[in-house]
Formats: sequence, structure tokens, C-alpha cells
Amino acid sequence: MEYMTPNFTKDMVKTHKILIPNMAVTQFRLMQAALASEGYQTEVLGNCGSEVAQLGLKYVHNDTCYPALLVIGQLMDAIESGRYDIHKIALILPQTGGGCRASNYIHLLRKALEKNGYGFIPVISLNFSGLESNPGFKLTKTMLMQVAYALLIGDLIMMVANQCRPYEVVAGSTDKAIEICMDAVTKRFTGERVIRYGEVKHLFQFVLDVFGKVRLDRTRKKKLVGIVGEIYVKFSPLGNNRLEEFLLSEGCEPVLPGLMDFCLYCIYNSVIDHDLYSRNAKTAMIYKMVYQFVLSKQTDIIKMMKKDGHFRPPMAFDEVRRKSHAIIGQGVKMGEGWLLPAEMVELISEGVTNIVCTQPFGCLPNHIAGKGMIRKIREVYPQANIVAVDYDPGASKINQENRIKLMLSSAE
Repeated sequence: MEYMTPNFTKDMVKTHKILIPNMAVTQFRLMQAALASEGYQTEVLGNCGSEVAQLGLKYVHNDTCYPALLVIGQLMDAIESGRYDIHKIALILPQTGGGCRASNYIHLLRKALEKNGYGFIPVISLNFSGLESNPGFKLTKTMLMQVAYALLIGDLIMMVANQCRPYEVVAGSTDKAIEICMDAVTKRFTGERVIRYGEVKHLFQFVLDVFGKVRLDRTRKKKLVGIVGEIYVKFSPLGNNRLEEFLLSEGCEPVLPGLMDFCLYCIYNSVIDHDLYSRNAKTAMIYKMVYQFVLSKQTDIIKMMKKDGHFRPPMAFDEVRRKSHAIIGQGVKMGEGWLLPAEMVELISEGVTNIVCTQPFGCLPNHIAGKGMIRKIREVYPQANIVAVDYDPGASKINQENRIKLMLSSAE
């Protein structure tokens, strides 16, 4: 059935709230603040639970990617909750334009809206490929820079919080430190002002100082367990059945590569397109400049963490990228592609040999580049202790946790 898709207009910027499906909790809260500084009213959704998945199953075929089912279920649940004026909201979804089926999420969402009488709600396509445009939502250079800074700070908070929580002497002190940092950072993004990088560097140090004051008992022996996989299921507590909380309950320290690494992967793929397929040289040059710019900011974080001395810094992404060459070709870039084995190699090289590879049902690229590469990784890194865990509407949480417990039984 053909129907008109309403645009998010310039007039709607002041009247409509944009609902954002949740994924990486800390990073998305700061991204929300960055968008607010650009004049957009946004809300990162927090509704979760089995009812979201069941609602997703109502509108999305269960052969579709599990993340699509959850994201659309979360948005539809928010619309039907009664908490919002449905004539004053808009929805936003990323649209890659690549081989991943995520490009179709937006069409599945519009179909669900139309079927239930909500076809008038605008759906904004967040894309860099010119697939769709919305007059009221523009990805300006300033906005992208503000969001990039927010994600970098969010990654730092996530990393140091994960290194504190398993060892905190006073229960809840890590969460308190998170809120202190979030409050300080969001205040900087408030108002019609552009946050400069000098200010961002001060915020990096502020985060390290706040978490450096959390009392820790490092004599507690914890198993380091890395989490990799499809981007949504890797980060989303809704998508991975609160995997981080489960690992903490099992006496582990969860270790997650940052969300910005995925952004760098996407940026660098345009460079790869030129190198392998002779695509537009000018576009590749621009993306390489962006890549180097973001990489330099990530390098600043690593240097500051090393100087501070309290926390384990991540590996520089360019080194992560190069380490993957022995495992997989860089032409493999559907879904998370070469990034997935690259992150496993990064973790193993940093001493995190125990890894949970989260695999959503219906994501063929990730099953190939994730589960399919485990044997090759073990050949190069025999100390690797990796378990691939499937997440889908019919998967048993008990079965998932038992598989992880089996991996942990032989963990270092």
C-alpha cells in the first residue's frame, strides 16, 4: 500500500519532541544533551521489558533482525503509553544505506505506524548517504562535532565506570560518580553555545578526577570479560538481557570497546571503498580527514588516562584496525564486518581473553564475521576463550546465561 510519509519540518523543531530508541545508555544521554544545544527537543527512551519485545513481534516479522524488532517495539510502546501528545512527537532511526538490513527498519516502522493509525507521525532518517531529507533536521558540521564530543566523553565515562563498579568499597559510589559527571557535562551542552575542544579536554580530566576518588578494593580478584557483537545487542541492556549486570553478579569486570570505535569503523570504510574499488577519491579524502580528526581526540583520551594512572586505557583504534589484518580482509564490511574480529583481537591483546560475542538472530553478516571467525582467532591467539551467544525473541535467558557460565568456568 502506498502512502505519504510526513516530513519533519522546520516549524516542528519548536513544537515536537523527537523520541530516540535507546542503545548505549551513557553515550545516548550525552548525545541527547548535544542535540538539545542545537535546539532539538529529544528524549532517549527508557521503556524496556518483555512487553516491548512482544509488541515488536506484533509489528515485525520474527525473521527480521532482532534489533529491528526491539527498536520498533520500544517506539510503538512509547506511542501507545499515553505519556506523549502523539501529534507533537517525531521518531528517529538510523539508515545506513549499506548491505545491512538496518536500512529497512525505517520502512518497517512507517508500516507499523500507518497500520495503527499513526501515519501522521514524522519519522526522521538519520543518514549520511542522502537517502532521505527532513527540512527540520539537518546534520550540520557543528552538530556532528558536538555529538562526536558527547560520544567521546560518554565512552570515557563507560570505560572508567566499568573499571570501578566491581571493586567499589561503598556500594553505589560508581553510580554516584556517573551522575556527577553526567550533570557536569550536560550543563556544558545546555544553551545556544558551541562547546569547544579545549573545554572537552577539561571534561575528560574532570571525569578521570571524579572516578579517581571512588574508593576501590583492587585485592578483589575479578575475571575480565569482553563484550563484542552487533552494535545494538552489544550495548543495549534490552537487547542483551542486561548482560553487564549478569557478568557483575558472576564476579566479572565487563570490558566494552567504545561506541566511537564503531563510528570510526563506518568512517574508515569510505576510505576502504576507494582503496579496494576505486570509488570517489575526493569523498575518500574527506572521510580520511574526518577519521584522523576523531582519532586524534581518542588519542588525547588515551594519553590522559596513561598520565592519570588510575585506569586501563583502550587501544588506539588505528592499531585495532591494523591488528585485524591477520584475521580478516577489510573488504568484509557488511554489518560490523571486520570491526567485530578486530575488537576481539584488541581485547585479547590487552589481556582480556574471555569474550562474549553477542549475536542477534537474523544478522547474517555478524554470524559470519563474529562466530565464523572464532576458530581463526583461536589459531592465532590460542589463549582466547570466546563464546558466541544468540539473542532473539525465542531465546531462553537461562540458556544464554548457562552458556556464559560454561565459558566462565574455564576463564582466567
